[in-house]
Amino acid sequence: MKNQSVKNNLDWISVFIYIALVTLGWLNIYSSSLLSTEGTYQKQLIFIGCTIPLIFVVLFVDGKFYEKYASIIFGVSLLSLAGLFVFGKTIAGQRCWYAIGSFTLQPSEFAKAATSLALAKYLSDTQINLKDVNRQVQALAIVFLPVLLILPQPDPGSALIYSIFIIVLYREGLPSWYVWTGFITILLFVLTLVLEPYVVILIALGVLMIIHFKGRVVDRNIILSGLILVGISAFVLSVDYVFDNVFKQHHRDRFNILLGKTVDMKGIGYNTNQSEIAIGSGGWVGKGFLEGTQTKGGFVPEQHTDYIFTTVGEEWGFAGSFVVIALFVGLFLRVIYLAERQKTKFSRVYGYCVAAILFTHFFVNIAMVIGIFPTIGVPLPFFSYGGSGLWGFTILLFIFLKMDANKVNEW
Repeated sequence: MKNQSVKNNLDWISVFIYIALVTLGWLNIYSSSLLSTEGTYQKQLIFIGCTIPLIFVVLFVDGKFYEKYASIIFGVSLLSLAGLFVFGKTIAGQRCWYAIGSFTLQPSEFAKAATSLALAKYLSDTQINLKDVNRQVQALAIVFLPVLLILPQPDPGSALIYSIFIIVLYREGLPSWYVWTGFITILLFVLTLVLEPYVVILIALGVLMIIHFKGRVVDRNIILSGLILVGISAFVLSVDYVFDNVFKQHHRDRFNILLGKTVDMKGIGYNTNQSEIAIGSGGWVGKGFLEGTQTKGGFVPEQHTDYIFTTVGEEWGFAGSFVVIALFVGLFLRVIYLAERQKTKFSRVYGYCVAAILFTHFFVNIAMVIGIFPTIGVPLPFFSYGGSGLWGFTILLFIFLKMDANKVNEW
């Protein structure tokens, strides 16, 4: 069994979807940057070429290596993030890259795989029970350590991705109130930006009364409900202060545009507006490859990076967009299926992390370009231009495919 090759056991369905996404991504980068003088699509082709030896290295390494040295890999990743504050290069106000000549590398893209390995390693310990508060704190520390290093860069988009690890922890036994608390916090924050604080507090009071007053019988947890209402009120009353004094102006502008409180088609809302125009102009079957007027006119800034999906929508229309989305969904479902059939908890948890990270990037990016999520700079996996992103996602996926191929040796 141990002599069976990776070639025979590799999940080729996932590999073929990966190849399809990378190929389609390059075609769209080619189209969106054809008139550029920066050689964007040529550089992306070089990045894609570099993934071939990278994949071979990932698959060549023994599957147990990733489990055995997960903590060391995570530690090196944290050091690489911390090193940016001293040796990093600042681009567009963000200190997120190491520069070697004209080549730049973004360590946060690789930290996602390292964090996934560390979390899988921690949770695979037979002594771990996420009902224990100490274990919850330790697991959450693994998730939020890289966030604390990424946020000050500042890179809120990359930091946001780490919130999805909560779902993985929930799958492995984290109490559900963590998930509900996160969801309710976000909901209250948005509602307070739209409505007056006292209205939000009254809504919260009404919901709590519905929950705890049943048939004129007062629930014994009425005191707890009172404390919850006090906490909600304090949070709601602090939202305006946080929004006005903690958020930066461009963050406030993006939220105001998203919530319809501000109309700014020529300023901060320009990207989203042009993106919606480009996608909408594609119709059912698109204008045709290399025929996008919005794309060729350069109306959508950053179209080869965060807004690459606008090229799909304009040139390939609804039909092409559906195919691309179907490929992504197929990959997510395939990874989840493979995770469910793993023989070790380490491999299973890592598989969930892979699916969660890829899905979050996909969801946030698509939501961003169609105007239902603020612009925060989250790339579309395997599609958006950039070597660090492509290599980071490739390593993330193929480490798991290596684990899956190695499961025949697990007992």
